[in-house]
Amino acid sequence: MRNERQAQNLREFEEFAHSRGTALFRTALLLCGDWHLAEDLTQATLAKVYASWNRVRSADSPEAYARRILLRSHLSHRRLRRSTERPALEQLPEQVSTEQDPALRLTLLQALGRLPPRDRAVLVLRYWEDRSVEETAAELGLTTGVVRTRSLRALTRLRALLGDQLAGLAA
Repeated sequence: MRNERQAQNLREFEEFAHSRGTALFRTALLLCGDWHLAEDLTQATLAKVYASWNRVRSADSPEAYARRILLRSHLSHRRLRRSTERPALEQLPEQVSTEQDPALRLTLLQALGRLPPRDRAVLVLRYWEDRSVEETAAELGLTTGVVRTRSLRALTRLRALLGDQLAGLAA
């Protein structure tokens, strides 16, 4: 009986990981801007989700639960002293993109990477993940007022970082 329940839990978790893993990775990549770190954060998140799968699967939204673990893992990583190391490359190597405007995507990702982690998290959840203010506040453990204020300030900083490029990108 116990082995059957464990096997069922494993199947459920594998199904969840296969269906939501890509979305978690995309969110991690937007948060940190580093492909390899995004993979690490996604893997760590899925490991934590598996470790507490009984609690996660009974949550109202297992996806939101996992995303919150991802956000906390990212913010935790940013607090570590070793996380301030940066690669020596000034330019990212070219990658094949299926997006319609790769220049816009790269410019936005670079500008996002220059924002503080919490501001980046607010913008990614609000505008890339299309979450409501309430959902963003719940996932980040903030009030809705703080999310609105951070959104406004982060968008202002992002516009300042984009500077002259903003008009060209909007065209």
